[in-house]
Amino acid sequence: MDQIDGQIIDLLRENGRRSNVEMARVLGISEGTVRKRIDRLLSSGVLKIVGIADPAVAGYETHALVSLTVELAQIEHAGRLLCDMPEVMSVCRVTGEHHIVLEAVFESDEHLMSFLTDRVATIPGVMSCETSHVLRILKHGYEWVLPRPSPPTILIVDDDPDFVEVTRIVLERAGYRTCSAASGKEALEAMAVDGPDLVILDVMMDGILDGWDAGRRMRSDPNLSDVAILVISSITGSEYLGMVPTDDNLMDNFLSKPVGPRQLLQEVRRLLR
Repeated sequence: MDQIDGQIIDLLRENGRRSNVEMARVLGISEGTVRKRIDRLLSSGVLKIVGIADPAVAGYETHALVSLTVELAQIEHAGRLLCDMPEVMSVCRVTGEHHIVLEAVFESDEHLMSFLTDRVATIPGVMSCETSHVLRILKHGYEWVLPRPSPPTILIVDDDPDFVEVTRIVLERAGYRTCSAASGKEALEAMAVDGPDLVILDVMMDGILDGWDAGRRMRSDPNLSDVAILVISSITGSEYLGMVPTDDNLMDNFLSKPVGPRQLLQEVRRLLR
């Protein structure tokens, strides 16, 4: 799963009837991409799209948690019997004082009493029962938000403050974390403190090949050698182009300035896969 998968899940959690077209418009991607990602999430079991009834609205106003102590040899059998009972919403096998905890809903307290005495008590192996009335639900299970991993960190290395600011805005709006440096020396110092997942690197800064020299030092550092480097520079339109080594496997890709937001994000996503 990546950040876009998480955003799709959040949108469906808010409104399970959202169309792929609407989600594509919100996320700034194609409808086909949304459709393929949902199909993958469904087939992998990460995502399930279901209808959920509100028990109280349906007339089941008594809501209870029931904790059972069961003979060890009978726990699995008891659990299967409980799962088949229509009042039961969920059944969990747990550790601790009890062996099974179930959540169930009822039309009334009398219905709950009948459930406990006429059905639960007759299940083989059940030794004790403890019941708690649910007064109010503070958070439903379907409101659970999938924890997000920390967003990738991108170090922008450029001595042009306008380029740094525009690039920062584009990347942070797309959900990335950014930091910046104005020279190769500053970049190496920043990486020693907070290792980035990707470096966007200019070439001409303190010196004509300042960025290139910093990239070489990255590649020779075991802690930084695997960090992707995207070189974005205007050197291709300058008289210094011939000074750039052609036999150096320094960069993962090169883009000439100016670079539009769409092209930048496409390349960033590709390099961070």
